[in-house]
Amino acid sequence: MRIAQVSPLYESVPPHGYGGTERVVSYLTEELVRLGHDVTLFASGDSVTQARLVPCCPRSLRLDAQCVDSLPHHFLMLERVFAAADSFDVIHFHVDYLHFPLSRRCAARHVTTLHGRLDLPDLPPLYREFHDMPLVSISDDQRKPLPHANWVTTIHHGMPVDFFEHHDVSDGYLAFLGRISPEKRADHAIEIAKRTGIPLKIAAKVDKADQQYFEQVIKPLLDHPLIDFVGEVQNDAKNVLLGGARALLFPIDWPEPFGLVMIEAMACGTPVIALRRGSVPEVITDGVTGFIVDDLNEAVAAVGKLPALSRSRCREEFERRFSSTRMTEDYVNLYRRLCERPV
Repeated sequence: MRIAQVSPLYESVPPHGYGGTERVVSYLTEELVRLGHDVTLFASGDSVTQARLVPCCPRSLRLDAQCVDSLPHHFLMLERVFAAADSFDVIHFHVDYLHFPLSRRCAARHVTTLHGRLDLPDLPPLYREFHDMPLVSISDDQRKPLPHANWVTTIHHGMPVDFFEHHDVSDGYLAFLGRISPEKRADHAIEIAKRTGIPLKIAAKVDKADQQYFEQVIKPLLDHPLIDFVGEVQNDAKNVLLGGARALLFPIDWPEPFGLVMIEAMACGTPVIALRRGSVPEVITDGVTGFIVDDLNEAVAAVGKLPALSRSRCREEFERRFSSTRMTEDYVNLYRRLCERPV
């Protein structure tokens, strides 16, 4: 099939550090190429891919000091996508709703995977208007705020099975990996570490929008002998960090659409202790790949139950449920269904 993948431009594909959406776009794109499909990737110019790359800005916008407004870059990308629309059997968008007015007026078959939170009050009128846009959710829970949108399927994320190594034995510390923001609750992870007396390594980026929150709320909590703030990490360091952890702490306080870091931990054989929010019950099998808890007291208690879990079983569940091969097969089946429909 001739497939276009349209990525956000904030990060490269794959991203150099943090960047869940662009990372999934990379996994999907490379697996599609491996399966023999003709794939064109619209992304930032510093992306690395086996597909045909159409660079839509010189470098990822987050790392471009000259970028003040990201919208012009994305609209230029959409112009290039639709100028070449006749070249593709399917156009797969990962840029939220930016393309909706153009897609409605184009005969090309297309689908959009929504990667973000949908519980914002501004969104329902938009999705009521664009009720004809075929959408993919990354968890069933993600759909709840927009039950009447044109959902065609749910496809959980996946990643290459050889991307992270399985670690049979941990080095004893707890880990927090992601982004410093109020909804990710690094402060909860710090509290769990202090109450259990177990060291915590925090690997996280701080966006400009969250800098004040970091300075006022999180930074004062870092001055403790149990807490090691290592900042944003690259893939190799992430592998070591997650693989050496006794558990990944995922004490979120928002409706997480998926949570890629959970399956990254499972790939390393590392169980996850997560608050029951958003997609967590769809990703974690309670008592097998981690513990799903309802508050911090339960999270603290769960740390003591970690020896009952099998790290090998965590890895097996990852391979069975969350490989990039499984994810890509799901998307290919969807593409074929879309192509069978009349334009």
